[in-house]
Formats: sequence, structure tokens, C-alpha cells
Amino acid sequence: MSVQTRSTQDPLWARILLIGGMFGFLCLFLFVPLASVFVEAFRKGLAVYAAAITEENARSAIVLTLTLAAICVPLNAVFGLAAAWAIAKFSFKGKSLLLALIDLPFAVSPVVSGLVYVLLFGANGVFGAWLQAHDIQIIFAVPGMALATIFVTFPFVARELIPLMQAQGNDQEYAALSLGASGWQTFLRVTLPNIKWALFYGIILCNARAMGEFGAVSVVSGHIRGETNTLPLHVEVLYNEYNSAAAFACASILSLLGLLTLGLKTFIEWRAGLRRRNP
Repeated sequence: MSVQTRSTQDPLWARILLIGGMFGFLCLFLFVPLASVFVEAFRKGLAVYAAAITEENARSAIVLTLTLAAICVPLNAVFGLAAAWAIAKFSFKGKSLLLALIDLPFAVSPVVSGLVYVLLFGANGVFGAWLQAHDIQIIFAVPGMALATIFVTFPFVARELIPLMQAQGNDQEYAALSLGASGWQTFLRVTLPNIKWALFYGIILCNARAMGEFGAVSVVSGHIRGETNTLPLHVEVLYNEYNSAAAFACASILSLLGLLTLGLKTFIEWRAGLRRRNP
């Protein structure tokens, strides 16, 4: 071993201490709580677990959770793609303001954002009288829950795409345009292939947050069992009723969705790294 290598390498005891501390922290705050969810979910047997996740209100909560994700994720993907395209490829007045607005859901509590929608669309809100006159239900209904979920999830796709598109620059797009490609052809054949993995990554993160959102949805949902309870809200209701077996059974579904998201995230990172090494 060279003198330079020895001088820049941490002592063995320091490496063992740091790595051991890292794994100990992960076990204590990540692996043990995650494992306890599944242990508690199956504590009373498979029959109780199956009954808890197939019960009518649980099925309704699962369907509503997936429905909100199906509404929010495509809309946020389109918005994030358009925002990233505008910010990375063009110069215009208000760009810094747009960037700040994209980050707004990260700075505002989800509960506060849900309350804002209540103040706007609730019975006594700004538009409440007009909505009641036209028999339109926003708050305590699926539209309000979708709006709240869209708000808290819309930065994810944009924030994954903006740094990548800024780093790539505009040279390839200019080359395509100079060769006679239209704007739409340039986007489909040049820009989109270069950002597809970052786009998928942002969509996965957006989907994970949409399915697991609690604060904003809790404010605007009304907690109507079987109608406006998403899976996280249904878990809270079951736990407050001291039905811990069913609560942990439904929580295990969310945990499985989270693990699936993590697996997809890891796969996309691997493919993106492979593409960078073998362009």
C-alpha cells in the first residue's frame, strides 16, 4: 500500500464504527418498525388479515387511494414536464418566481394546504355559495381530495427533470431543428429519450406521495367511511377504534406499496447509471 493511500484511508476501527453505527441506526429506525408492521398484521392469523383487507370499507379505501393516484400522477407528470421544459430551455420573466412556486408545497404544511382549499371551496368559503347554488361538491368529496393531493405532489416530477434538462443544455435540440425537425419531433425524438429515466423516477416518487398522503387529504375528506377515506385515513380510523389487527393489516398494504416503489426507484437508478456508463 502506498504512502498516499495510507494517508487518505480511515483507520479500520473508524470504518467499523461508522458502518456499524449506520446499520444500527437503519435497523432501529427503519427495519424494526417496518418489520413490526407485518408482525402485527399477521399476529392473529392469515384469516383475520385477509378479512381486514377485503372488508367493504377497506376495499373502498384501497380503490379511492388508487383512484386519486391515477388522477394526480398523470396531471403532475404533464405539469412537471411542461414546467421543466420551460425553465430549462427558455429564458423569460418570472422564471425565478415559477421555481419558487414549484417548491411551495415543500415549504407549506400539508394540513395548511388542505385548510386553504376548505377556505376556498367550503360551505362558508370564497366560492362556497356559488358551488352550493350549482350543486357542486368539492370539499368532503373526491374532487377536493384530488386537488389537495395534486398540490402536495406536483413538485416531484418537475424537480427531478429541471436539473437534468439544465445540465443537458439545448445543443441537441438546436441541431435537430437546424436539420428540419419540427418542435414536436424534436421533443419526441431528442428531448424525451434523454430524460425518460428521470421522468419515470419523478413519476414513481409522485405516485408514492399521492398514495401515502395524509395531512391535506384528512382536512378536506370529511372522514366519511366507505366514501372519502383513503387507505392512510382508514388505518387511522381503525387504530382509533382499537382494532389494531385490521389497522396493521391495512398499513401493511401501504408498506408493500412503499417497498414496490423503492424497488422501482432502485431499478431506474440502476438503468440510468448503466446508460451513463454505456451511452
